[in-house]
Amino acid sequence: MSLFRIGSNLQAMDSLKSLYETNNKISVRQARLASGKRINTAQDDTAGYAIAKSLTARKNGLASALSNVMNATSVLAIAEGGYQNQMDLLQTVKDKAVQAADDALSDDQRASIDKQVYQLLTELDEIAAQTKWSGTSIINAATPFSFHVGGNTGEELLVTLAASLSSTYSLEALATEDGDGNIGTGVDEADAAIDTIDTAIDALATTVQTVGDTMVRLGKKESFLTTSVSNTDAVRSTYEDADFAVEQMELLKLQILQSTAVSSLAQANTSPQVVLGLFR
Repeated sequence: MSLFRIGSNLQAMDSLKSLYETNNKISVRQARLASGKRINTAQDDTAGYAIAKSLTARKNGLASALSNVMNATSVLAIAEGGYQNQMDLLQTVKDKAVQAADDALSDDQRASIDKQVYQLLTELDEIAAQTKWSGTSIINAATPFSFHVGGNTGEELLVTLAASLSSTYSLEALATEDGDGNIGTGVDEADAAIDTIDTAIDALATTVQTVGDTMVRLGKKESFLTTSVSNTDAVRSTYEDADFAVEQMELLKLQILQSTAVSSLAQANTSPQVVLGLFR
């Protein structure tokens, strides 16, 4: 371009264009350093933006599922606590029934045992009624739970907590408040009561085992979800998060280019003034 044609200062226009481009790039780098993210708007990386948001949704779903698993573990722990206390009572009732089955006891002594067993069985029902989650008894009757333990649709863990054994095995008939229940009536009745209690203990043991097995599963699920949340977020980070070392390096380079572009623009604006020399 000839300096003696001043209708358009192409050198200045090129310098200004470079300056604008450099300023835009500096703005992008500064935004990344300010937010910590490589992608602040979709135009920064359209494909990366879509992938990062999909991974974020996945991570959030897994994190919520992890919270659900912890809640499920708490529910089962409360239920197991109730069952374990019932088991302790049944073991005591079994001891009393065996004691009542001894012919060496008198009717009055057997009636006293019957009254004690009645109180223990009453407490068995109280435990069932007072074992609660969110204000609702969970072992007083068969209670189904559907725990959502995954980040996608249909990832459910179905659990049904067994009902209180008292009504299921008619334990109420074993003893009465006035001492004339099955245990207090005679040796044969006490022997029959032992069989009933043994059946109830076996059933409760199976129930507690099922709860324990489910809690083991939830423990494994918690470990898996914790790892999945971490790994998913790591992948998201590679797409979305800024590398501060790279961004700072690029920013320094652009700031130098910005200074040289300003100098170049200033020089390009003064270059046409040489034409004035022709008029001296």
